[in-house]
Parts: sequence; structure tokens; C-alpha cells
Amino acid sequence: MSMTQQADPAVDTSPGSGPKRSDGRTRERPLALRLLARPEVGVFLGAVAVLVFFLFAAPPVRDGGSMANILYQSSTIGIMALPVALLMIGGEFDLSAGVAVITSALTASMLSYQLTVNVWTGVIVALVVSLAIGFFNGWMLVKTGLPSFLVTLGTFLILQGANLAITKLVTGNVATDDISDMDGFGQARDLFASSFEVGGVQVKITVVWWLVFAALATWVLLRTRYGNWIFAVGGNKDSARAVGVPVTFTKISLFMLVGFGAWFVGMHNLFSFNTVQSGEGVGQELIYIAAAVIGGCLLTGGYGSAIGPVFGAFMFGMVQQGIVYAGWNPDWFKAFLGVMLLGATLINLWVRRTATRR
Repeated sequence: MSMTQQADPAVDTSPGSGPKRSDGRTRERPLALRLLARPEVGVFLGAVAVLVFFLFAAPPVRDGGSMANILYQSSTIGIMALPVALLMIGGEFDLSAGVAVITSALTASMLSYQLTVNVWTGVIVALVVSLAIGFFNGWMLVKTGLPSFLVTLGTFLILQGANLAITKLVTGNVATDDISDMDGFGQARDLFASSFEVGGVQVKITVVWWLVFAALATWVLLRTRYGNWIFAVGGNKDSARAVGVPVTFTKISLFMLVGFGAWFVGMHNLFSFNTVQSGEGVGQELIYIAAAVIGGCLLTGGYGSAIGPVFGAFMFGMVQQGIVYAGWNPDWFKAFLGVMLLGATLINLWVRRTATRR
């Protein structure tokens, strides 16, 4: 018996036979399965499929101007979907993100107009307010231990009511006054809401900012210690804390990143339309979350990427504008989004199981 036991290892370790034999724990999966295990691959394939579909179903999509418009719509969603995705990877989500965008725009507009100051003053104060909202959400979360759903739902209701009530109190109307003739407006518009020409097509600056923020978020997630902290606290915050990850700092800073995104999109809205409607923003938080989920982020946290939400936002913009260019009833838009969300959830479930399968 002992001779047999000694002979078996000799076969396994002989030249040429070792690489061909392995147990289930060390078996290398095919390249296709490894690629599909990436959180962004599924949504990339979905985005390509949606694009090809509308290229045939809606011929105007093939025009450069139409594609620029689709990218613009996608960018206004995508800029917010990026920090929302990082927050979801960190194990939380923010229901106040949509109305926080309007809060930021209202703050900058009313402060600048009512005090008759340079609009950059209002822009800076709005940034402080947006970061403070994010800090409040994160601080309440870590100090009370309440679920982010409850904390941010409360913030959502507070901001929704305050947006309307304060705007009516200050301006006597539900919208802010036009600030297009105020000092600094032109420079701020150049930064947040300008356009530039590419091949005879006008492209909004938000498309560039969207791609820049996506590249930065990807670098942070994959190449920095902070990125490791995000995945760690999203996977298991107690284990992360046990190995020295600053859980409180990470959670609060992620909510503040959402606040920064709300400020940026709010400034774009303000300097694109010169005025802000105080009742807007309700429901947009679900669009941002859905774009992140379609992009491969899990609601349970600890899994996802920054590139996936880029394709998720593109799918939203493509469907939203593609329905219009196809001449279909726009009432079907939400139905399309529902199908996309459910489909993406099922795909993400399969991808997750593939990624963890030995």
C-alpha cells in the first residue's frame, strides 16, 4: 500500500503531465467566462445591442447630431450615476440624489440673484451646501446605524419640501429668476454648459466631463487604497474595520462624492436654462440607481465598476432619445427602462455566480 501511495505523486509531478492535471480548485476557467465575470461586460454587450437595434429601428439615430444629443442625455445621467455607483459598491445608496441636484441649483441661483453678487459666489456656496448634505447623510448613517434607505428617504423629503417652500418664500414663485445677465455667468456657463464643434456637430461639454469623471473613478477603484476601502466596506464593514479600514471616513466621503455629483449636475442645469424649477428632481434618484445596477453594481455592495454605469447611462440615453427618433409613443420609455432593469438584474445575478464559481 505504501508503494502505491508513493507512486501516485510521481505520476502527477512528472514533466509534461503536471500542467494538464489539476483539481477543481485550481482549474483555470475559459477566457470567455472570465471576461463575462467582469461587471461591465454584460452591460457593454447590452448597450451594443440597444445601439444596433435603434440604428435600424430609428434611422435618424445614424445622424451625427442625433448621436451627439444621445450622448448629452446620457452624460447628464452618467455624471451622477458614477458617484452613486461608488456608493453602492460601498454598500449604501442615496434616495436624495435627485432632489439634491435641484437644491444645489436653487442655492446658487437664489443666492446670486437676491444678493446681487457674482454667480461664482453662488456656485461656491452651492458646493458647500451639497457637500454638507452628503456629510449629513453619511454621518447620520454611521452614528445611528440606520439603513441608508431610511436616512436618505428622510433627507429626500426634507429637501423636496424645502426646495419648494424656500423658493416660494424668496422669489414668490416656484422657479428662480433669470441670472443670465449677471457677472460671471458667461464663465460659469463655459465650464458647466458650453458646447464645442466636432466634425460639424455640436457636442456638449458634459460629455467630456462624464468621460473624465469615469476615467478618474476607474483609476480610484482599481489603483488606489481608497478604492480597496470602498470594496472592503461594501463587502463586510466589520471585517474591513478589523483589518484597519477607516469605515466611517469611507462611508461619509462616499456620500459627499454623491453631493459633489449633485452640485455639478445642478450647475449644469442652472447655466443651461438660466433658471430652475423647484419641483424638479423627484424620481431622478431611481434613474441614477438603475443606471448603476444595469452597469453591474449590486445593491448588496462589494461588487461593481465605474465603467459599467457609463454603459448603463448610455443605454438610458439611447432608449430615451431612440424612442423619439423612431416616432414611437414616448409613454413606452418607462416600460423599456423596466425591462432593461429586470434584464440587467438577472444578468448581473448570473455574472455574480459565474465570478464566484470555482
